[in-house]
Amino acid sequence: MDKTKIGIIGCGNISGIYLKNCTAFRNLEVVACADMVREKAEAKAREFNIPRVSTVDEILADPEIRIIVNLTIPKAHASVALAAVTAGKSVYNEKPLTLSREEGKELLKLAKRNRVRVGCAPDTFMGAGIQTCRKLIDDGVIGTPIGATAFMLCHGHETWHPAPEFYYQPGGGPMFDMGPYYLTALVNLLGPVSHATGAAQISYPERLITSQPKAGTKITVEIPTHIAGIMEFTAGAVGTIVTSFDIYAADHPLIEVYGTEGTIRVPDPNTFGGVVKVWSTADRQWKEVPLTHGYAENSRGIGVADTASALRNRRPHRANGQLAYHVLDLMHAFHDAARTRKTIKLKSKCDRPAPMPAHLDPYTID
Repeated sequence: MDKTKIGIIGCGNISGIYLKNCTAFRNLEVVACADMVREKAEAKAREFNIPRVSTVDEILADPEIRIIVNLTIPKAHASVALAAVTAGKSVYNEKPLTLSREEGKELLKLAKRNRVRVGCAPDTFMGAGIQTCRKLIDDGVIGTPIGATAFMLCHGHETWHPAPEFYYQPGGGPMFDMGPYYLTALVNLLGPVSHATGAAQISYPERLITSQPKAGTKITVEIPTHIAGIMEFTAGAVGTIVTSFDIYAADHPLIEVYGTEGTIRVPDPNTFGGVVKVWSTADRQWKEVPLTHGYAENSRGIGVADTASALRNRRPHRANGQLAYHVLDLMHAFHDAARTRKTIKLKSKCDRPAPMPAHLDPYTID
């Protein structure tokens, strides 16, 4: 099999799982990596047998590299991605796609002009858990979807993260940090959203870091840390989502989808596997459903492999820029609605990604 050559830009914590999987997928070849701190790139190159440690400019100039995997910090996503598509390369970003709608629009427009692809995490919706839920919905097991709920509730990151300040600054917060997992899963299951409204607040104006090495440092909170949103899906369902860094304890299911004939309990959208349960009018009790698809383990990077396959086979890729931009637009819409106390009509649209094939061999896509 011919392999698509890729370059990794950004060798921080998240790069380890990407490199593990991207070096294992049969259609990918990682040929170079780069980081602002060269020692980080050198360490990853040694660990995963990457042939070259390069500068960003060298990776962008390499004519053999077709896809840039952009694992930089969120505020650098736009600049690195724009540089990649300007260089005529497809790009796959870590989430979120960009911080602002304007950056996202510019990226998609330039990529279209240069005839390259934009992909974006999360690709967890391509895993066994959510793909099993997708099949149940598509097969009509719960009838016609009429609603959904999603909850991401915790008490923030200052007790464990070594540098948690970002999470309480513009571009951070629970919606932009974890919302992409939940919203991407919901759009995959139910399709795009037409209208959104919401409310938000800063429950604790100041946070105390208790993790090392910054224990004792105080953070001034600049963004909402408790956001409740309502979504009107184009297909007719109504959804609610709550994301919070202000909750000490809760016992809500992470995601449930409600239909005219039953309910699906969806596993954690930040993982690839998990337990799927269904309550149907036929059985009138909760039953665990065996997973119908592969990739139940941590498979971050499957979206990169799918992008490479789509390039070669001239088909749409699943974790695509239009999906990621729609999720970005939706996250902003919740904040806009909270600020203006108005319902926001979304201007972006996307298609539901194609379902994954069942029973794929490990590290294959097609």
